[in-house]
Order: sequence, then C-alpha cells, then structure tokens
Amino acid sequence: MPAQAQQGSGLTLTALGCGTMGIAVLSGVMAKLAELESQASASSEDVPKRLPTRFIACVRSEKSAKRIENDLSKHSASLDIMRNDNVKAVEQADIVLLGCKPYMVRDILGVEGMREALKGKLLLSMLAGVTVQQIEETLYGSASTGDPIAEGRCRAVRVMPNYAAFIQESMTVIETSTPPLSDESAALVAWIFNSVGKVVFLPPSGLDASTALAGSGPAFMTVILEAMADGGVAMGLPRAEAQLMAAQVMRGASGLVLNGEHPAVAKDKICSPGGCTIGGLTVLEERGVRGSVSRAVREATVVASQLGQGVRNVNGTRH
Repeated sequence: MPAQAQQGSGLTLTALGCGTMGIAVLSGVMAKLAELESQASASSEDVPKRLPTRFIACVRSEKSAKRIENDLSKHSASLDIMRNDNVKAVEQADIVLLGCKPYMVRDILGVEGMREALKGKLLLSMLAGVTVQQIEETLYGSASTGDPIAEGRCRAVRVMPNYAAFIQESMTVIETSTPPLSDESAALVAWIFNSVGKVVFLPPSGLDASTALAGSGPAFMTVILEAMADGGVAMGLPRAEAQLMAAQVMRGASGLVLNGEHPAVAKDKICSPGGCTIGGLTVLEERGVRGSVSRAVREATVVASQLGQGVRNVNGTRH
C-alpha cells in the first residue's frame, strides 16, 4: 500500500442495511484497496493517510448473509457479517454507510444505543430522498440545531452512487455539507467514492434529480441496451454477439462524451446523408424515445422526493 496510506491504524467501515448498493460499494472499495496493496512502492497525494481496512456488513436474514458471502468472497479476509446487531456493528465503526430502504430509517437509526454508537462518526447516507436534516432529527430530535463538531454528534453526508460501483464504474453524487467537513473527512469521503468510479459534488437541491439520473440511470440504460440487442436478434444475429455489440456500443458512445465530445456532435458525425443511421434515428424521434427517457428521469426524481417523506407505493399513485 502507498506510504501515505500506511500511516496510522486502518479504519472500519460498517454498512447498515447492506443490500445491493451496499454490496456494490463495499466490493468497489475493497477492489481499490487490493490495487493499492499490489502497488507497494506507489504513492499518491490523493490517498488519505487512513483508509478503511476492515468492513462490517449488517443484515437481518441468513439469506442476505449468504448473498454477501458469495458476492464478496474475494475479500472475505477483511469482512465481517453481523445479523440483527446494528448497534454493536456501529460501535466498532469509524465510517457508517447507510443503505436501507428510505422508510426504514427511523427503525434503524431510532433504536436504543444508536445515537451513542454514532457519536463523532461519519454517516454516509445512500437513502433516496432522505435529507440530512431528517437524519439528524431522527437521531437528535427536531430541536437539534447545534454545531455537530462541538457536540460530538455524527456528521451525516448524503451520497448517491449506483450499482456500477461493483465494477468501480459508479457515478456518485456527494452532497456539499454545511458546515463543511474537516479536510480529513472530506478527503476520506471523496476517496471512498472516487475508488468506485467518478464523483461530482452538488448542493442539497440537486440530490433528488441526481438520485434519478445517476442512481437509477444504469437501469434505464440497460433497457436501451437490451432493446438494441433484441433488434439485432430479430434481424438474425446470435443473442450473445448481439448483446456484446450493444454493450460495447454503449461503452464507446459514453467514452466519446467523457472524452469531451458533445453527444449531438458525435451523433452528427456518425450520420451520413441518406444512410442507415439517420434512418434509424428518425424512427427513434418519431416514437418519442428522447422524450420518454427524459420523462423517466423526471418521474424518478419526483418518486425519490416522495420516498424521502416516508411515502410507500409511490409509483402506484403517480398516474
């Protein structure tokens, strides 16, 4: 591990409500640590002096525990799985990653001993629509307005990664904090999520839309990817090859944009007069694909905001 990461003892990261997203983030962070360990002579100013080296996944059922054991089997040496003992797991943590369902936040954070277990720690919330204020009110009451540093409370930070963290390709949005985090804490949060993909920082007003675009976005893209592969299969291509082509096409398109090319410019460069590409694009425009995808992000934004208010079965009330 780089020299900077060797200073001081390692940190413990506890994942509360460790479902799909929790597993994905743990997997990505553990993979990044393995990369650092394989680069023993390397050093980087971007690596905090203290990194997570021990991980605790908190679950309720034996089925969930087995799933984590399977998905994180490559990193089992640094992983402990605890069932129905959240307070004890948080007591052992330096950083807590909260990944339960939004409506469960009071059930998990409101239990006896949790407030004391979180004292002075970083609480990274991945909950859709749940604000930092709601988390603090759950822990400390509605009249809690003091300085969290002076009072030794936990520091809650909203983060929204996505499932691609599992392969270190997440797009994570981190909410800017008021008051700002200490330099050490800010660097640690940034490192955790930079280790699983790319990161942007936005104010609280942008988090619900980010939940829809960055958090839900991979699911939207897989629908488009699968539809493209289906089209190829319909025209005689083998399924495996069609799926590979569609996936690589999506990766290539995103790579062009990440390299600085505007999507519309890339599109126009691919189209030739009277060609097959413009013919296919005309069909997409006629069928309203652009508007439908945009509407999906807008709808998911509204649903995310409602989930944060404790509303359940939101999608059944939207139309």
